Amino acid sequence: MDITLFLQQFLNGLSIGSIYAIFALGYTLIFSILGIINFAHGALFTLGAYFTYALMGGTFGFNGLFANASLPIKLPFALALILGSTLAGLVGVGIERVAFRPLRRKGSDPLLTVVSSLGVALVIVNLIQYLVGAESYSFPANTYGNLPASINFGTGENPIPIRSVQIVIFSVCVIILAILTYCINRTKFGKAMKAVAEDPITASLLGINTDFFIVLTFFVSSFLAGLAGTLVGSSVSIAGPYLGIAFGLKGLAVIVLGGLGSIPGAVLGGLAIGLVEAFVPSDYSAYKDAFAFGILFIMLIVRPHGLLGRRLIQKV
Repeated sequence: MDITLFLQQFLNGLSIGSIYAIFALGYTLIFSILGIINFAHGALFTLGAYFTYALMGGTFGFNGLFANASLPIKLPFALALILGSTLAGLVGVGIERVAFRPLRRKGSDPLLTVVSSLGVALVIVNLIQYLVGAESYSFPANTYGNLPASINFGTGENPIPIRSVQIVIFSVCVIILAILTYCINRTKFGKAMKAVAEDPITASLLGINTDFFIVLTFFVSSFLAGLAGTLVGSSVSIAGPYLGIAFGLKGLAVIVLGGLGSIPGAVLGGLAIGLVEAFVPSDYSAYKDAFAFGILFIMLIVRPHGLLGRRLIQKV
């Protein structure tokens, strides 16, 4: 493999890995607070892409209740991205109220919340299909404004072409990670959130409103899911209501590889799986998921708690 092709694949891996990282960060936040996996996360990923597409004035297809319909507004991509992700975050808050809070207050088995979140995910996916159909939707060609479709890096006969969307995706990932790291480690909200994650009962006794911070975590987690879904949709297309299912499975692999509950681990795991997929030989590209999950299997054998995860200590 020549150096140009290597760098191209490396950048492709960083791009898709950044998507995995943003998506997995949402999984990680919920797991850190409640110790459970929110299986509705993939549906929120899809929902965020649809919200942003609609806010940009996109027209829906010939199937569904809103066939050939569009909103009477046409927002620029950056504003539509923020508002669409915010709407996904608000839906996530609703999911917490309906599917998680009642079971949590009754002290139900955590497995029941997993089943509940799966049910909510199926409802959302089928509702999307009922409303706008199962067609694939593409964002407009001028989604990123005046940015060229690709930018050539390097000089000489073989410059490295980089898609503008790849630069946007990686930049968003870095910004999101920086903001989360600062908020969690340097602000009162972040410290209170860590206290709730450590011991909700003790945090409540110390005057921390645990319900508020759980809702806040669900909002941020769902916002990140919607953000990741939009970035994928703008990069390729919105491939129907089940777009988030495959990413949901990949997100689980990412947080296990990086270490359950570890924010840096989620980013590292996402980038690692993205790079592995990028360097799968073209003859075996149909099996890139097998390569990624194969590495995960080996990691579970060698280091069960993940790359940056902490070994769980049971008190007796």
